[in-house]
Amino acid sequence: MKVLVTGGAGFIGSHTVDRLVEDGNKVFVLDNFEPQVHQDKKPDYLNSHAKYIIGDITKKEDWLKVLKKVDSVIHLAAMVGVGQSIYQPVRYLLANTIGTSNLYEILINKPEIRNNIQKIIVASSKSIYGEGAYKCKTHGIVYLGLRPREQLEKKDWEVHCPICGEYVKPIGITEEKPIQNLSTYALSKYDTERIAMNFGFVLQIPTIAFRYFNVFGPRQSLNNPYTGVCAIFSSRIKNNNPPIIFEDGNQVRDFIDIRDIVEANILALNSEKSGVFNVGTEKPTSILEIARTLIEIFDSDVDVKITEEFRSGDNRHDFANISKIRKELGFKPKHSLKEGMEKLVEWGETKEAIDMFDKAEKERKKYFGG
Repeated sequence: MKVLVTGGAGFIGSHTVDRLVEDGNKVFVLDNFEPQVHQDKKPDYLNSHAKYIIGDITKKEDWLKVLKKVDSVIHLAAMVGVGQSIYQPVRYLLANTIGTSNLYEILINKPEIRNNIQKIIVASSKSIYGEGAYKCKTHGIVYLGLRPREQLEKKDWEVHCPICGEYVKPIGITEEKPIQNLSTYALSKYDTERIAMNFGFVLQIPTIAFRYFNVFGPRQSLNNPYTGVCAIFSSRIKNNNPPIIFEDGNQVRDFIDIRDIVEANILALNSEKSGVFNVGTEKPTSILEIARTLIEIFDSDVDVKITEEFRSGDNRHDFANISKIRKELGFKPKHSLKEGMEKLVEWGETKEAIDMFDKAEKERKKYFGG
């Protein structure tokens, strides 16, 4: 295949490029080398067998440079970060919503390009779900909005049934869960997903949107305080600073190894299926466990700092139900959390890590306080 990977110099993109090249595909990359991620330097892991085009998905002319050369698109380029998106909404909507719209406006207006495109895969996000899915002993499966501020101010962190008020148990999120979009980032990723699925149907292009859960692994920027928690904690630990955890640390997420994400991308590319799929592990892990595991692997003397404070917009628990992707694409995660963390730390020990967490927190509090 001749595959375009947008954001192919980034974390998920670069690993996907490596696998595509390894499998014998001709790979083109469109990337603007976002300074927030790359610090104005090209990363040393770029694959020499791929063709890199410096460009921006917010510009149609840059899309055009590469679309006429390919038959498949894996669209990963995006602004990432829930917190920053809340006070930079235009930046996120421009990159994620308008950037994706540009792709489809070209395909609509240029049939000579559209007719060559056999498959499109886009990166959505689990953040679109907002709060997780829960089960009440009495009332069954329930979906809730954000926990009330009055509850959080009492340091009552867990989720209550909206009917009886009893505590509820988190369960795996299926693709049928109602969407909440509690941040501009989430909204922009849902835009990406819906634009792709709608036009995939109209233009008769097989299309898959992946709702990635918490991806981690080597090449995740250690200098970007708006990226995943594993990279943020790693940067803190490398600088002998304690990982900062909000609430009580027992909130759970679904952490999936980058190698499993790449496998999902390849399965999608080689499938004739269309649809929306969760990509996770179905294994909930607490934020506190992640911090302690990284400290242990780094062999660091720092300790975790649990603030018992809350951030507006944070959900309590979320992890994936992956029955759909397992059944329809044959996906099964293969890599354990501990093994993946060891790979992340091994890579991170050789890389510069500028701890920008405090700066990001000052920005957040400047606009929104706690």
